[in-house]
Amino acid sequence: MKKLLASTVMLATVALAGCTTTGATNNGTGTAIGTANEIGMNVFRAAIDNQCRSQIEKQTAWRVASVAMTEAQQESVKSNVCGCVSEQAPQQVTIVELGNAAIDSQYRAQLVTRVVAKSLQSCYASFVK
Repeated sequence: MKKLLASTVMLATVALAGCTTTGATNNGTGTAIGTANEIGMNVFRAAIDNQCRSQIEKQTAWRVASVAMTEAQQESVKSNVCGCVSEQAPQQVTIVELGNAAIDSQYRAQLVTRVVAKSLQSCYASFVK
């Protein structure tokens, strides 16, 4: 259900961005495209956050460490690390990749997995220091 919603929002974002550039003058067009891009990026960040949390929970080290933590502490660690990953994610993708992700769900899953894997290690390392 979340994937379907994310796909729908991404496609709507791309469609809206296309509509704002046809037959319009420059008054407000840049703002509309910027807003559409921002919405698309927010959807992408949410997908990154979900994937990050899933990846953390699959790691053996997390399972061992989380036994000694309260639920609130676990959530705090996940929020800090995955917040970092979500913030770094937009710097690791191009607008072309985001466009492809909006159209192709398989590509989107691969992109999200790749970005999370790349960012998770650097974010985790920054919190361990």
